[in-house]
Amino acid sequence: MLFTLKKVIGGMLLPLPFLLFMIGLAICLLWFSRFQKTAKGLLTVSWLILLLLSLQPVADGLLRPIEDRYPTLHTSEPVKHIVVLGGGYTWNPDWAPSSNLINNSLPRVTEGVRLWLANPGATMIFTGAPARTNPVSTAEAGARVAESLGVPRSRIVTLDTPKDTEEEAAAVAATIGSQPFILVTSASHLPRAMIFFRQQGLNPIPAPANQLAIDSPLNFWERMIPSPNWLMHSDRVGYETLGRVWQWLKGSSGEPGKQ
Repeated sequence: MLFTLKKVIGGMLLPLPFLLFMIGLAICLLWFSRFQKTAKGLLTVSWLILLLLSLQPVADGLLRPIEDRYPTLHTSEPVKHIVVLGGGYTWNPDWAPSSNLINNSLPRVTEGVRLWLANPGATMIFTGAPARTNPVSTAEAGARVAESLGVPRSRIVTLDTPKDTEEEAAAVAATIGSQPFILVTSASHLPRAMIFFRQQGLNPIPAPANQLAIDSPLNFWERMIPSPNWLMHSDRVGYETLGRVWQWLKGSSGEPGKQ
């Protein structure tokens, strides 16, 4: 119940649903109340914020400091485990396996496979519980995609009970102990994930995937025209900011052993 409540409230506080709610409230005030100036101000501010968050320079300017915390992992000492955190997914057996990994999940798995190819003696560990109506777990979906890309099933372990990052860290700790391992997740999610894993007494080697904030050249119109693609980048900022607030409320200071 707490998990569902957290997801619902957190989802409503993300930029798009929150701003749509504010715009809807402003429209209601315009039509059904005498607070015309308040409604016009709320509508104008909400529209302006939605516009700015849909522009590449603003969205990526907000996201880049989060993603740049850890560099891409190119080389590392040999490890026994590569942990890939779960994300969005579905499972339709008629689709290509990779089509079942939604948004951030596919880049996480492909980065994990890339690192495994450089370290084929390692075991890949996939985490994540099943969605309520899906018989296949997040972890199993990632494992099947990795297997389709050439990773032997004998080198794959699935942990399919954790529902969030904190539970994923606890499950990994129970499985491999304190030995160093590579931790693969989205670049924007990695700073928060590292806190949870280190607080479990673990020694993760950070391996960011799915970097979104663009520094490389773009056509000028791509920077100037609002796009749902850039709004999605702003959504990641909101999601991870809310996640850090939740960590703080739960007493997670970012230092191992401090609660």
